[in-house]
Amino acid sequence: MPELYIGLMAGTSIDGIDAALVDFSNDQIQLIAFEYLPFPDVVKSAIAQISTANALISLTDYGRLDRQLGGLFADTVKTLLNKAGLSASAVEAIGSHGQTVYHAPDGDAPFSLQIGDPNVIVEQTGITTVADFRRRDLAVNGQGAPLVPAFHQAVFGATGNPRCIVNIGGIANITVLPGDTANPVIGFDTGPGNTLMDLWIYQHTGKLYDADGTWARSGHIQAGLVEKWRQDAYFHAAPPKSTGKEYFSLPWLAQTAELADYRPEDIQASLCALTAATISDAIKQYAPDTRQVIICGGGAHNGYLLELLAQHLPCPVQSSEGFGMHPDHVEAMAFAWLARQTLLHLPGNLKEVTGADKSVVLGGIYRAG
Repeated sequence: MPELYIGLMAGTSIDGIDAALVDFSNDQIQLIAFEYLPFPDVVKSAIAQISTANALISLTDYGRLDRQLGGLFADTVKTLLNKAGLSASAVEAIGSHGQTVYHAPDGDAPFSLQIGDPNVIVEQTGITTVADFRRRDLAVNGQGAPLVPAFHQAVFGATGNPRCIVNIGGIANITVLPGDTANPVIGFDTGPGNTLMDLWIYQHTGKLYDADGTWARSGHIQAGLVEKWRQDAYFHAAPPKSTGKEYFSLPWLAQTAELADYRPEDIQASLCALTAATISDAIKQYAPDTRQVIICGGGAHNGYLLELLAQHLPCPVQSSEGFGMHPDHVEAMAFAWLARQTLLHLPGNLKEVTGADKSVVLGGIYRAG
């Protein structure tokens, strides 16, 4: 009998919703179907507005967006089920990450806020929904992120083969799989993934992202500028650590250099180089025995970024697709897995990754029926 779960993921790139239908029967993890729903422009704008540091937004607008996103998540689930030819009753549960609008794990009152009302999801789909995964980890003094390393361990772990999984979304994070049971899995956010490149190209060309890194490739990397950016304290902080686009933003860029002194395409090339350099620095420092680097997330489609990573690292760099998992599917599948962990009363965090005091069962359960 199939054991089906759905994972929903909306990332910091604010492009849309990924939905993965996953079968966990027979001790296997198999993707059955996948669906992607791009956000309407008005929703993208609303998310971007609420996600900026010191954003001013009314509670009415916040509540409206929370409910609207819940409806869009539910619509994506219904489309996915239609594609798979399945009814809601065939699915055990949905794991909904929600849309992160603010991530602030440090300070006197650490918090991480994801929206997309799970009450709406469960009512419109008829499927038990697990949501709000990050705050339980924060409650036990973790960073609330990254949460995907536990899933990476389950699907990419290989005895005797130290690997590093690099997820390049808006923010980049790594999972260090040591290849043995004597050493713990570790992971953390390395810094900006696509977010600065996406913001910069949109500001100058109106494009949402730099397809294949073509615009970055047309520019010249400004080594001095990249080195100046690399001096930021975040890159030198020891893990556990996590960050977000609230920090790595256009204001962050503006305060670090006189950008008008450079051609826009040279800044784009340099931002791509920054992502590659900070990921590589993290791997060299915390995973020096790595034999394979496996890339997932949207950054896997940036050919120029992958070339730069290969230049920095002494081991092969390749897409997760070569390991049987499309790079766009990994995170949504991870939240299907995390929902299953929750319903089985099993921990979803790795305390060595997030810095939590202990492993805990994550998320709130919204029961159907």
